[in-house]
Amino acid sequence: MVRDVAFGQYFPGNSLIHRLDPRGKILMFIAYIVIIFCTFNYASLGIVAAFTALFIILSRISPKFYLKSMKVILFIVLFTSVLNLFYGTGDPIWQWGIIKVTYDGINRAVFVTVRIVCLILASSCLTFTTSPTALTDAIERLMKPLKAIRFPVHEVAMMTSLALRFVPTLLEETDKIMAAQKARGADMEGGNPIQRVKALVPVLVPLFVSAFRRAYDIATAMECRCYRGGAGRTRMKSIHMSGRDAAAFVLLLLTLAGVIICNILIPSAV
Repeated sequence: MVRDVAFGQYFPGNSLIHRLDPRGKILMFIAYIVIIFCTFNYASLGIVAAFTALFIILSRISPKFYLKSMKVILFIVLFTSVLNLFYGTGDPIWQWGIIKVTYDGINRAVFVTVRIVCLILASSCLTFTTSPTALTDAIERLMKPLKAIRFPVHEVAMMTSLALRFVPTLLEETDKIMAAQKARGADMEGGNPIQRVKALVPVLVPLFVSAFRRAYDIATAMECRCYRGGAGRTRMKSIHMSGRDAAAFVLLLLTLAGVIICNILIPSAV
């Protein structure tokens, strides 16, 4: 069911990851993306996977929610892995016509799968442990230098926060609409792929209408509260770096160092 998708939700808590500065978490996530695509052998890939697992454990959020977050991207992960499986070079270990499977293709499929899975898990860890308000504040502060060129920093940060906030809301709305259509006799799961796509039309139309209605309600509520952008606004909660943020950055640097050393000493697998 769509309601089982956990991606984009926030789970309040008091874990070490929850208490990290949101600006630091965003910067670490950006650096993590760079590191994960610099893994060229299984040793460096294992280091990145261990780093991801450590942060998942420290977040103190049930692993089932991380597994639910994978539902959004599971098909793309499997499809991409299968494609890479048949695009390897070298002597084939299995071949049927022009389709062949090689050790290089297997390595590519494994690396693509692990990289995407780690990336989704890391992004889920960020949204699970950081409230939309904190994300907005962090994004706005990180982009503050762009105000010098009249870039609408506050507005962009607010739109990003609202988008993240309403991912689970729209998923829940989709689930309700699908349940209502099924109660009226609509077949959402039977037939060929073309028929399944056509069956989604009665879901997408009311979903778009609901999304625009919610957007209008939010705009009205913000206007009633005299929202006029970021000019002159103050913050109820201030954010600041601490020793635990420094420790997290040191751990990230150690992970980067381990990946670089493995890439230098161990031959590339892809």
